[in-house]
Order: sequence, then C-alpha cells, then structure tokens
Amino acid sequence: MKFNVFQKSKRSEVNFEGAEAFALDEKMELYSAVVTTALSDKFYESTPQRIERVRSLIKQNDPEFVARLAIYARTKMHLRSVPLVVVVELAKTQSGNPLVKKAVRGVVLRADEITELLAYYQLANAREGVKKLNKLSKQIQRGLGEAFNNFDEYQFAKYNRAGQVKLKDALFLVHPKPANEEQQMVFNKIAKDDLMTPYTWETELSALGQLKFISAEEKASAFRAKWEELVGSGRLGYMALLRNLRNIIEAGVSLETMKIVCSRLADREGVAKSKQLPFRFLAAYREVKVVVSGFVPMVLDALEEAVMHSARNIRGFSDTSAVVIACDVSGSMQKPVSDRSKIMNYDLGLMLAMLLQSRCQNVRTGMFGDTWKVIHVSHHHILANVQEFYNREGEVGYSTNGYLVIQDLIRKRTVVDKVMIFTDCQLWNSSSGNVNDSACISVLWKRYREFAPEARLYLFDLNGYGHTPVDVRSDGVFLVAGWSDKIFDVLAAIEEGRDTLSEIDRIEL
Repeated sequence: MKFNVFQKSKRSEVNFEGAEAFALDEKMELYSAVVTTALSDKFYESTPQRIERVRSLIKQNDPEFVARLAIYARTKMHLRSVPLVVVVELAKTQSGNPLVKKAVRGVVLRADEITELLAYYQLANAREGVKKLNKLSKQIQRGLGEAFNNFDEYQFAKYNRAGQVKLKDALFLVHPKPANEEQQMVFNKIAKDDLMTPYTWETELSALGQLKFISAEEKASAFRAKWEELVGSGRLGYMALLRNLRNIIEAGVSLETMKIVCSRLADREGVAKSKQLPFRFLAAYREVKVVVSGFVPMVLDALEEAVMHSARNIRGFSDTSAVVIACDVSGSMQKPVSDRSKIMNYDLGLMLAMLLQSRCQNVRTGMFGDTWKVIHVSHHHILANVQEFYNREGEVGYSTNGYLVIQDLIRKRTVVDKVMIFTDCQLWNSSSGNVNDSACISVLWKRYREFAPEARLYLFDLNGYGHTPVDVRSDGVFLVAGWSDKIFDVLAAIEEGRDTLSEIDRIEL
C-alpha cells in the first residue's frame, strides 16, 4: 500500500544523459508516465517529482481522456496506486464533473482501495487527520458510495486494516446507501468494528506463528500441515500461491500437495483470471530456483507453462516478418520497480521481450549497453531465457548505446520489418557524446529507412520520463509504454492502423 499507512512539452530537448531527445505531447507524456509508475523512486526521478509531473499533465489534458487513462491503468495494466492518484488529482480540477464519479467507480476494485483513495486525498489536499476530510469532493463521495456496494462482509473484513483512514472512517465520510437489508447489516458491523475474522492464509499462518510451549519440530509439522490444508482446500488464491512457492516447498509438504500446486500454477484459465503482471512469474521463478528440494524442477516447469499460457494471446509475427528485439541493460535500468521488489527495470524489459520473442518466427534478440550483442535463445522456456540474458548482461557493459542496434543493421545492409527496443528511452553515445551524427539513433534511423522504407521502430518505454530518443510522430516510429503484457494489445492496435492511445479510447466510462 502506498498512501494508507500509520500541447506539447518544451521543457527540454535533451534527455537526462544530455543526448538529443524529443519531447512527447501532453497526452502521450501522461500516458507513459502513468502506466510506468509504481510510486517508487526512478533512477532519474523521485516519487514526488513524478507525482508533480502527473499532476501538471492532468491539468493540460482533456478530462475524459484522464478518466479513461485511470481506469485503463487499473483494469488493463493492473496498477493499483497510481490510478488512485489520477482520479484524486482529476477531482481537484473537475469540481462537480460526473466523470470523477465514473473514474472512481472504475478504479476502486478492492475494498482497501476505498481507504487508500481517501488517504491519498488527505495527502493531496494537505489535510491533517480524518476529521479534515469532511469536505470531501462530492463526486469522489458518490463514486466511493457506489464502490461500497460492490463488496461483501468477507471482502471488507479481509482488508479492514489499521491506517490513517480506517474502513469505519470511510463509512462515516461517504455515507453509502445500502442496496438491501443484508448490506445494511454489514455496514452496521463496519461501524461497530464487529466484522467477522476472515479465513485467509495470512490469518491461519499468523495463528500458528503465535503458538507457544511447543517444540520447533512440532511447529514445523504444524506449518507443513497448514500449508497442505490451504493448498488442498483451494482457498489459497493464485497470487498467494505464486508468492508463497518457496515457503510451501521449504515447509516440506507432500508430493501430492506439490502436484496440486503445479497443476494450479499451470492451469490456463487460472493464469488468465489471476491477471498477474509478467514479472511476478519471474520473481517466483528466481525464489524457487535457489531452494534445495527435489520438487524444484517440477515447479519451474509449471511456472514456464504458466508464462506460455500468458503469452499465447500475444499476437506475434510470422516467418514473413523479420523482427529485431533489443533489450536495454544499462545502469539506469538497474533500479528496482518498487522499494519492496527485487525485480529491476531491465528485468521488465527482458521479460516483455522474451514474451514477444516466443511469438515471433523470424527474430533476432539481443541486449545493448556499451556494445550490442545478439543472443539466440529458444522460443520456449521464457523464464529461463530471461535468466540467460540476466546472467550475461555484463558482457555488453552498462552504457545506453542503443544506436548500435540500428548501426549494425545499416552496416550489414539487413532489411527487417520491425525493430523493438525495450528501454527507459535515455539513449546516448557513451564514446563520443552528442556531436557525432553517425552515433545518433534518430539520424541512423532515417538513414536506415532509406533502404528499408517499410521498417518500423517500436520503443517500449519502461520508465515514462517524458521524452524519446527518436521522434515518434514520423518515420515509422511508435511509442508503447507499460509493464503488463497488455502492451501487446497496443502493439496490435498500431499494426491494425490505429494509434498508440486507441486502447485507452475504448475504455467505457
């Protein structure tokens, strides 16, 4: 949780490394900033700086686009905190506009997001204490009122956590109207702090952890039995299963239990319903890989199968389309996506690149830093491919010489249809600065298009700093941003002749 705890920009013509850059217009910049934000410091930008930039861009954009973008970030990109920021900031500029209510309704999909939104509202409006929230935006109040009707007692109880804004506080602030007598009873329980204690894996394991006067062997046996019960009962959700794989294996559960675990992990419908960001599978893969157990191989296989399911709906390219995929593994990409994550930005690029690579028939994939290197990997074993690149990133150094990808194509006179670069867009030339046009990616791309006029360049922006190394308005250059495999829906839209933001325009309000 992030909050609820005790016309075209002209500001720069260079990027953070001092290289030539092209500013995005307000709409594209807001899109790229929002869908690449976990509200954790970036390499070049702190969280307050990012929020301030988002706040400024919201004022410059059409309110309807902002509302759709917030819902898109929550429902398609599966981000949780930044959509709340967007709707609160939108409310500050759109007093009385029912768009705000619709946006709130579209982004509050979990019971705890009610209190999270109010906690950010308190921060954003410089309010102190819950009593200061009595001047709540009417449209936010109405949106949250509808949100209250979407959850039952179990969902409220599961997320009824201590914080600056409690669920009871939210109830008294919002005054939701119950849909029926049963819901009124739930609201009464919230008001009296009398919600049931939910059966969750957290509460079950917490109870075991508090056992006293038993030996370490007895406690270990109890934890093993509890994990087997949780897995066997089906009450352990997909995300919880994914995040606890190491704990389950190290608890020493039975082979039968591990078979159930692997079956659930690799279930196609389960993967689709789980809506996991791709890097969650990578994080689980790395956690399991270091465990000493004979069950590790079967779990790794199940994770690979799960990822292949998630890649199955990605529209790839046939053997008639030649594709180059380039991954930025520079120093600026080696920043965790959040304070609590071991996954770095360049892991995001590697993961998304390998998902796409698995769907392309005629593809060369590589990484760049000081140099550019093609590394051939199988279409299968997506997670193992990511790990292969991860283990070899030092082979190319840590600069951001993305121009080498295009320079190599020109030197070899290789005609390809699509060049896909997964990067933070802070490309530069580490050897000769910005004075040598032969090492400028925007100049090289124009030169390449002279003998490959149908070629397209896709920049997959993983950090959303607001500028790109190549002008995305011309010469077959396109920008796609985000961390979810849903970015490939944007890619498909572009291939069909629509623009980058068309998926957002399709969001219903």
